[in-house]
Amino acid sequence: MNPQNTSTKKLTWSALEYEERERTQDWFWALGIIVFTGAMTSIIYGNYFFAFFILLSGILLGFFAQKAPDVVFYELNTKGLKIRSRFYPYENIKSFWIQMPHLDNPEHLGLKPTLFIKSERVFMPILSIPIEDTQAQDIHEIMTSKDIPEEEMSEHASLKIMEFLGF
Repeated sequence: MNPQNTSTKKLTWSALEYEERERTQDWFWALGIIVFTGAMTSIIYGNYFFAFFILLSGILLGFFAQKAPDVVFYELNTKGLKIRSRFYPYENIKSFWIQMPHLDNPEHLGLKPTLFIKSERVFMPILSIPIEDTQAQDIHEIMTSKDIPEEEMSEHASLKIMEFLGF
């Protein structure tokens, strides 16, 4: 992640799409057993469509588990936030929050510096963007200069559960 010139109110950086995890063969065996058992149970109960859905989901999950994360480019400029080729004008950003780990607060230990953006989107209205410690102040200055309110946000509980399960 490389911060650029903030005097022109432009900040650019890049980060991995998601945190890459190394999965062992045991993880894939467990996935296969769960998928096979679920599909067989569905077939026993005569729900063939659901069995097909479970098999397809398991295959796709295994495929995406092996995929390496892409590098995502971010830009915070005078007009808004750009993530890859998608642009979020400041007018469409309802609020923001910068999550920073604090050594004096045990609840914050292990947290990664993250920028949360609440947008007007119906699907996935809260965006979670990884940042570096050194960028937090610059991002905060840019967002507050555009009169975007701060609102405390955190990762959704489902993300924590998925992370615990190894996804």
